[in-house]
Amino acid sequence: MYALGIDLGSTTIKYVLLDGAGASVARNYVRHKSAVAETLIASLRELAQAHPEAAGQPVRVLFSGSGALRLAEALGTPFVQEVLAASVYLRSHAPNLDVAIELGGEDAKLLYLTNGVELRMNEACAGGTGAFIDQMASLLDTDAAGLNALAAGATLSHPIASRCGVFAKTDVVSLLNAGIPKGEIARSVFDAVAEQTIGGLACGRAVRGRIGFLGGPLSFLSELREAFKRKLKRDGNEFLQFEDAHFAVAWGTAKSGLDERGEIGRSAPRPSLLEFVNALEATKLPPEDEANMPPLFADEAERREFDERHAAEKAERIELKDARGPLFLGIDLGSTTVKGAVVDCQGRLAYSWYELNEGNPLERLYAQVRTLAEKVPEGAFLRALCSTGYGADLAKAALGGQFAEVETLAHQRAAVAFEPQVSYVIDIGGQDMKCLEVKNGLIASVKLNEACSSGCGSFLQTFAQQLHLPLSDFVEAALNAKHPCDLGTRCTVFMNSKVRQSQRDGAPIEDIAAGLCRSIVRNALYKVLRIHDPKALGEHVVVQGGTFLNDAVLRAFEQQIGRSVVRPDIAGLMGAYGAALLALERTKADTPPLDIRTEMLDATRVLQRRFRCKGCGNHCELQMNRFPSGQKFFSGNRCEFAMKSGGARKKTGETFIDWKLERLFGATPLDEKDAPMGAIGIPRVLNMYEHYPYWFALFTALGFRVVLSRASDHAMAQLGTDTIPSQTLCFPAKLAHGHLAELARMGLHEIWFPCVPREGTPFREADGRFACPVVGGYPEALRLNAAESFPDVAIRTPFVDLSNPKSVERAILEAFPKLEARRVREAVKAGEAALADYRRDVSQKGEALWRAHEASGEPIIVLAGHPYHLDPLVNHGIPSLIESMGAAVVTEDAVAHLAPQPEGIEVVNQWTFHSRLYRAASLVLRTPGAELVQLVSFGCGLDAITSEQIKRLLEPAGKLFTMLKIDEGDTLGAARIRLRSLLAAVEDRRASHRTIPIELIKEREKREKPKESGPVLRRTLYAPQMAPIHFPIIAGALQSLGWDVRILPEVRPQAIELGLAHVNNDACYPAIVVIGQLLDALKSDEIDHAHSALLLAQTCGPCRATNYPNLLKWALKEIGCEDIPVVTLAAGKIEGAEQLELGLKGLHRLMVALVYGDLLQRLSLYVRAHETTKGSTKPLIEKWTARGIAAAQKGDGRAFAREAPEIVRDFLSLPVDGVLKPRVGIVGEILLKYHPKANLEIVEEIISEGAEPVLGDLSSFFLYCLNDNIFQAQAFGASKLKAAFAWLAARHLESLRKPMAEALKGTPLEGVSTLKDGLELIKGFVSPGQEAGEGWLLTAEMLDFINTGAENVVCLQPFGCLPNHITGKGVMRRLRTDFPQANLCAIDFEAGTSRSNVANRLKLFLAQAHENFEKKLAAEGKAG
Repeated sequence: MYALGIDLGSTTIKYVLLDGAGASVARNYVRHKSAVAETLIASLRELAQAHPEAAGQPVRVLFSGSGALRLAEALGTPFVQEVLAASVYLRSHAPNLDVAIELGGEDAKLLYLTNGVELRMNEACAGGTGAFIDQMASLLDTDAAGLNALAAGATLSHPIASRCGVFAKTDVVSLLNAGIPKGEIARSVFDAVAEQTIGGLACGRAVRGRIGFLGGPLSFLSELREAFKRKLKRDGNEFLQFEDAHFAVAWGTAKSGLDERGEIGRSAPRPSLLEFVNALEATKLPPEDEANMPPLFADEAERREFDERHAAEKAERIELKDARGPLFLGIDLGSTTVKGAVVDCQGRLAYSWYELNEGNPLERLYAQVRTLAEKVPEGAFLRALCSTGYGADLAKAALGGQFAEVETLAHQRAAVAFEPQVSYVIDIGGQDMKCLEVKNGLIASVKLNEACSSGCGSFLQTFAQQLHLPLSDFVEAALNAKHPCDLGTRCTVFMNSKVRQSQRDGAPIEDIAAGLCRSIVRNALYKVLRIHDPKALGEHVVVQGGTFLNDAVLRAFEQQIGRSVVRPDIAGLMGAYGAALLALERTKADTPPLDIRTEMLDATRVLQRRFRCKGCGNHCELQMNRFPSGQKFFSGNRCEFAMKSGGARKKTGETFIDWKLERLFGATPLDEKDAPMGAIGIPRVLNMYEHYPYWFALFTALGFRVVLSRASDHAMAQLGTDTIPSQTLCFPAKLAHGHLAELARMGLHEIWFPCVPREGTPFREADGRFACPVVGGYPEALRLNAAESFPDVAIRTPFVDLSNPKSVERAILEAFPKLEARRVREAVKAGEAALADYRRDVSQKGEALWRAHEASGEPIIVLAGHPYHLDPLVNHGIPSLIESMGAAVVTEDAVAHLAPQPEGIEVVNQWTFHSRLYRAASLVLRTPGAELVQLVSFGCGLDAITSEQIKRLLEPAGKLFTMLKIDEGDTLGAARIRLRSLLAAVEDRRASHRTIPIELIKEREKREKPKESGPVLRRTLYAPQMAPIHFPIIAGALQSLGWDVRILPEVRPQAIELGLAHVNNDACYPAIVVIGQLLDALKSDEIDHAHSALLLAQTCGPCRATNYPNLLKWALKEIGCEDIPVVTLAAGKIEGAEQLELGLKGLHRLMVALVYGDLLQRLSLYVRAHETTKGSTKPLIEKWTARGIAAAQKGDGRAFAREAPEIVRDFLSLPVDGVLKPRVGIVGEILLKYHPKANLEIVEEIISEGAEPVLGDLSSFFLYCLNDNIFQAQAFGASKLKAAFAWLAARHLESLRKPMAEALKGTPLEGVSTLKDGLELIKGFVSPGQEAGEGWLLTAEMLDFINTGAENVVCLQPFGCLPNHITGKGVMRRLRTDFPQANLCAIDFEAGTSRSNVANRLKLFLAQAHENFEKKLAAEGKAG
């Protein structure tokens, strides 16, 4: 008998055929180019022909890989999870291996094999994978092998971002434009991949020891392996390369089929290889997703009208040979193209070109301009040149041009030439997107794809090639589609899997092509440009960029927004055309002439040299190019000083940012001899950018020598990577690990880094005074993850409130008990005085600068964000970049006091730092020369709320909302475009004397009074489904109080789509789910709008969930349903919100509902995991849900006490298998934990894999919330009345839960933890002060599960959930140390999370659970 292991990957098929002795008979590796089934069948038929001795023999066929699961199920063939297969290979080939690094087509994995098997893999982005390498190679006009050859001879690397293709392509194009050798760029690409893989996936666990390389890219690309070796170079590391590493998964899969100890190895073999191939050929998979979309055209008449309408949209032209007088040349040096346009004095297009740059932009530019110069007729001459695009400055210098302009302005000018009343310009190029809102002929807002390249033009070109179609045939196929596939809105690299799935489902090429065109449009609108409501685009939309020359994309766009648009016939040339028009517009009589001679157009005469710039603190390494025109071009610069000064001039005068940093951190510490308490270290991160003067003064007064970590740099950032618990954590928090390591290496034994969850209340309009959850709680996660690395360092992370001196005094005395209380009180007062002095000085300095600019009218930028965005490494020198462009910079905290109380704030103003932001925005509205730039860290959930609010404040008043997303990558291409666009718009506005009247601003700021909607009692309240077992009973309890509450049915795919369309996509996934459910219901015919209201639960803490109702209100306004009231069920009173008043009676009934739901959930999960008749629990759930509703409606807690034993008997009397199974605890964000559609049916997956799922009680979450007020009173002196009520409510709920605990005694489900138990469990891990999101409860539940037999815990959290980074992923390292038997897995969810990705992660996790469980049973058997 033989064993055939087939690895169906994202881009390749690998198989290995082993004989009965395990010897390799045959193997193959082939790219399937999305034709998976056809390629596999052909390969296996070739195998049968090449090995006739095996073709007719029995063979055990096994599948593995990302694309194989459904096929294996359809064929009844065993499936081996790919990481398990890889581990089989590694145990055989390298039994002592510590870590394996695997790169595939779309995935990157780290597999830790010692001290507990653990898998890390990319989840939300495919940057840095094999497909990414292919993309980068195409930019250099080669393939992956060619890229490897280029890199082989290079010795120098340059920074390239690898998180997303859009960043990397920008960097590569910039390097090409700068004349950097292709070899150096190729080496840089490989270094970027290594950085992305290790930096992104190795968070919190070092890659050390014996390290092996797996996967195709690491097998075939020697220079990629060298890049990983450079990245991981350290003492003790040894690298292993396997000759057949690209076959590792296929080999391990086949080997598993020969191991008769396991279930797979005992499965029935196929009669023969040929029989299997025939069965494979006959297998037609049912579609994974039945959702199809309407065709692009309903009939031929629609197609004809479309063609005729767009054929008329032509630029006015004149033949170049007929042109006379001055001509004006526009050059658009783009990311992948060189474009040019020439207009005459009347703006008529006389000449143009559009050409791919083939990786040599300068040579292609010179060649085209030479051709143009030869064609200019007598009587005409090139008068002026304006360049734009990525290479605008390069083109200007190379050709001796007079003008260079940001591309957004060029595109706007071109659009106005076609449609004077244009309202929006949307430009989609090869790898970038721009969306310009235009009002009164001026740019009012700019959106760019800063973080994702999904939906750009090169994406379609790539897929056309995969489908073996020329782009023209691809377009025609899409236009003729009958049922376009719904391919979602994901990262373009991940979308490959959707395409392949559709092909496996038998979808025609036409439907896939049309589906891709729709995905481009939806990505562009919702995910990248974040246009929630197509109506906001206005009536006059102009689309341009090469992508819109594709009729299928154009049609999909018109259908998506529900209106016709203008597509110029020169859509791909609009940047160059607009630049030519700007040259015409700006050329005056005294403008120097354009001197273009043939001998100047010679790339070999360009002189280059490298040097270090001294213009500002960035000290960039520059490359200077001196062109035959005499002009210079500098590359490698972060700001514009080099361009203006030849790289030598220093800034004159101290800037506000320089002053502020010095004022913040410039205090001189005590000498060692004057510091009797010794030294104490303080990291220069996070809240220290707000509070350092306080702590410096306090500890100095106590006799400590305060040692501040040095300013951040890349080397310091690298110091802490081994202790970072989550790759999706924001960069400022990651940076804290490096600062801590720096202080520890300096020999400090005491480090002070407190958690400060609440700030002062600077303005009376604030609804809360919370800090962001990272500032408020992350120091504890840092301590937990760094303690093992620095055992001799005491890392002090107490919870304090600087507005409550006693909390600080208590924290200091607990840390240093030898100090006198009186002395500590005096030191606290010194700290308060120092902080007040610092804030006063900042305000005075900011006010002086503001008044000066008010008087001069010169531009001033309020750079707003979190305090730690002042860190030069975090902001990547953006303040210097702005200043080098001619504007002054001031931070929001320095000027917020100058603004009146802002009106029009629609969100809950819950965060202190952001209350300053709203004030500063209000000030900017009233100051003509002022603009606001908001800095947002990638992955910051809070700023999904705040940035949307700022946008809604600024844009109606004619201000350009500019938000810059920043992370560890220091590429500033998109930021430079945004800032240039902003300042160009300011100058445009000033030149045209157009300002917004203050009366209009005041009018816009008036809060709209909600229309009277009638008493809520008379309306039906619709609530989203969140917990299917609990919510029907909770709805019944609320109905008994007089409210007609209806729970919506399960989430449909359309609901997620609506959530994406109308909620800021950086908001957390649960917000998209619940709001999408409500919008979906409103769009159906089942709800009477006039008699309905929407019900949402609302928290009152630092979590962004507090603002879900406001996000819902914005969405309702966008769909024209703003008259429908939004009602909240909240723990506290929030001003401006309509709330259900439960009262004591209602609270009691709600608690009764909770305990019924908890008991039903516990029992149903247990029985479902063991039932012999599938579905046997359903009748019992229905029976006891009805009984629970009746009891809750009466508030009959005694009924539950009576019925709990009967409920337990009913469920446990059902027939079960009696098999012991590993138990799996599910923890995480509350919606993801309980909602099966949101978590992709994770409970079903666990049961189907032979394990028993366990969920925590919903009443535990309620108790956790009640404890907030108790802790606040104990720790920070908050209201004792609220604390007393919370204590009584908690006691009452505990009494209602007691019968459940009694009824479960002696059963497999025994054990109901109390609030006291949870608080006891978390001691030494996290504080009860962790109150954001699920806070400390998350840690408590994990510990409870581990201690009660559910040693396998999966943590489900929304992508970018800040609290769960701290108390979820943040505690896992410590849990693994304290509980070596614990098997932990964290999975992030977002709207595009792939089911197969989650399934693969779960399969590995559950395989480990089964292995651990069998070992445990064996050990217990021996012990017995």
